[in-house]
Amino acid sequence: MPYDASVDEQSFSKFWESENGKIVVSIYSYNKGVKKLQISREVKDREGNFTFAKLGRLSKDEVEAILPLIQEAVKAM
Repeated sequence: MPYDASVDEQSFSKFWESENGKIVVSIYSYNKGVKKLQISREVKDREGNFTFAKLGRLSKDEVEAILPLIQEAVKAM
């Protein structure tokens, strides 16, 4: 069964932004299923627009910045 964006429901989304880009913490539920946490990174392209990038490893500063967002998301689950 292919992915269907129309049944992917976002119930929470907050982000932390720095000069390099932002890290987004979200909660999604696919087809009314179990709510799941998603963490993604977005970086700015040459025009200054945000574009998806591999999350990869997080620095200590990044972890400390998004930890309160993760804790808030867990309460929303």
